[in-house]
Amino acid sequence: MNKPLPLSQWLNAPRPDETPIAWLEDHTWTLGQLRHDVSNLTSMLIQQEGERWALCFENSYLFIVALLSTLHAGKTPVIPGHSRVSLLEEQRALFSGVLSDQTLNYPGRLIVVNSARRTSDAFTPLPPIADDSFVELFTSGSTGAPRRIVKPIARLDREATLLAERFGARLTGCSIVASVVPQHLYGLTFRIFLPMSQGLPLHAAMLYYAEQLAALPDDRRYVFISSPAFLKRLDTQLAPPPVVMLLSAGGMLPWDEVTATHRWMNVWPDEIYGSTETGILAWRHRQEESIPWLPFPGVHFRHEGEICHVTSPLIHEPDGLPLDDILHFESNGMFSIAGRRGRVVKIEEKRVSLNEIEQRLLELDGIREVAALPITRGGRQGIGVLLVLNDDARQRLNQQGNKAQEFAWRRALLPWLEPVAVPRYWRIIDEMPVNSMNKRVYAQLQELFHENP
Repeated sequence: MNKPLPLSQWLNAPRPDETPIAWLEDHTWTLGQLRHDVSNLTSMLIQQEGERWALCFENSYLFIVALLSTLHAGKTPVIPGHSRVSLLEEQRALFSGVLSDQTLNYPGRLIVVNSARRTSDAFTPLPPIADDSFVELFTSGSTGAPRRIVKPIARLDREATLLAERFGARLTGCSIVASVVPQHLYGLTFRIFLPMSQGLPLHAAMLYYAEQLAALPDDRRYVFISSPAFLKRLDTQLAPPPVVMLLSAGGMLPWDEVTATHRWMNVWPDEIYGSTETGILAWRHRQEESIPWLPFPGVHFRHEGEICHVTSPLIHEPDGLPLDDILHFESNGMFSIAGRRGRVVKIEEKRVSLNEIEQRLLELDGIREVAALPITRGGRQGIGVLLVLNDDARQRLNQQGNKAQEFAWRRALLPWLEPVAVPRYWRIIDEMPVNSMNKRVYAQLQELFHENP
């Protein structure tokens, strides 16, 4: 395993200029080109007023240029998590200007970043990056309002080191491709920090479709950084790609998808458990359905009543952070995830657990995925559910009709649920709406009930 390079040494470590950093189609960016591009942008940013610059990029190589340049210029990189102009306008108070690889129609200060032709092979070391440098990320949180999360560079370096210690030998000689953007912590850590710290070339574009994955040239060995949202949409009729390692995070990967992916790629996935707030917490290599999670070194869990708190080398708060997940621990310290806390609503003055409704429905034959949520109609609240069915259940639904099938489901739930917890509103959908990190967007789910039944 290579000794991981901290971000402050990505440019300054004694490596040949010809070291490949990233590629896109037939073009490869080298370390010499990266040094040149970062030097140019750093010089420009030093002249700019304002300390905080939003990074909005599709191209991962240019994202790296912007990330390093802001830090070497003594500025703070702000990662808003998107490139949508309307939202950037709304969030203008969060940053001084925008760095992007696109000519955005943004009314504030915008610098379009590109890769300039090298005019000299000489590299003058850049101003050092301060030890207390950090990046800011924004997540939508439970309310939809942007939530600021500060990530010190030292902790991101530490996270990359933990990953290198776990996976280093398997990463050797590989190239990194991804279906996740670097504008979230998972993508930032795995798609940017991990390959850069290990000296591995990375693909500058995001893979949106299984066809792009299948079309990867077979002259490389690939590590694929993905999420359940992408893996659920695989077309296993395509030619399998030369992927030798698959990492998934952002949500639970259903066992059906694990086995389908393995049949296609001949690779069992490595899954990562964590969050933007906590960083990586645990890992599992899944060859059976019920493999428990193994905490990373230094990660410790403790229960305070019903709430599980976690401390780790990646968490600043000495008392740790509370988790929304319900964890069940084994005697050896490994654990399983039993659902999420806090999904309790009141219907007609009775407390109703949305998690329990989902779990009871998943136990019924033919139901693959469920989302339960409170629906208000005519001033009254009831439970609505979105269901994804397997092929057999779809066929039964077509034969029996929606009303008969809903009645059968209600009857099956009554022995387990209070009458007010039995869903009143039902929607059958082909695929559960999620964002690029496999998170359910509940405003989107609510919209599916606005139509007439």
